[in-house]
Amino acid sequence: MTFLSELLAWFTDPLNWQGTSGIPIRTWEHIQYSVAATLIAALIALPISLYLGHTGRGGLLAINIANIGRAIPSLGLIIMAFILLGLNIVPVMIALVALAIPPIVTNTYIGIRNVNREVRDAAGGMGMTGWQILTRVEIPVALPLIMAGLRTSAVQVVATATLAAYLSFGGLGRFLFDGLALQDYEQLTGGALLIAALSLITEFALARVQAVIVPKGLAKRNATAAVDAKMSGRAGVASSGA
Repeated sequence: MTFLSELLAWFTDPLNWQGTSGIPIRTWEHIQYSVAATLIAALIALPISLYLGHTGRGGLLAINIANIGRAIPSLGLIIMAFILLGLNIVPVMIALVALAIPPIVTNTYIGIRNVNREVRDAAGGMGMTGWQILTRVEIPVALPLIMAGLRTSAVQVVATATLAAYLSFGGLGRFLFDGLALQDYEQLTGGALLIAALSLITEFALARVQAVIVPKGLAKRNATAAVDAKMSGRAGVASSGA
């Protein structure tokens, strides 16, 4: 049998779709880790970056601090957290959340700061409070960038959640580590394909959500700002690395 036929046999083997170590359960575990980490990162990053973007205070410093999460290898962070906290899911969550925070902070802050000053002033002239300006003017205008940051974070987390298996937890990474240990290259490749497929599905699903809730004209107007956000994020990584 060729490798491709053996790989196909692995995917079509009913045993690989049953039980607690089957593909459906491992996929569900992977999704749980990814959703939990992305939600925690959003709950931490969004309020901070919205406030900093609205006030314009300390935003660039916050971006550089957040980008430390990108500079530290996720596996290294998991190992350090494991040494301090022991064998549980918390070290994995810490690494995934640290990875997910920087794109959210960067995109949200830049999206809010890029709102036209004249629009802000006009809203203030209409008697809007700071909170009303933020929620009714700034966030709607910055929404394309905010959604792009969430999407980037979610895809990165899905791809990196494989490391949960390094500490003997579940997820699709289990197929990679077990396949490597057993020299079962069909299982190893199958796991890699499943992770890639889940990452692509996440990207596509969140892109569709963004297309539904963000007007096309507004998304197009924010395209340049999105590029600036990515460049700022890279600059932050370089600064923190230096």
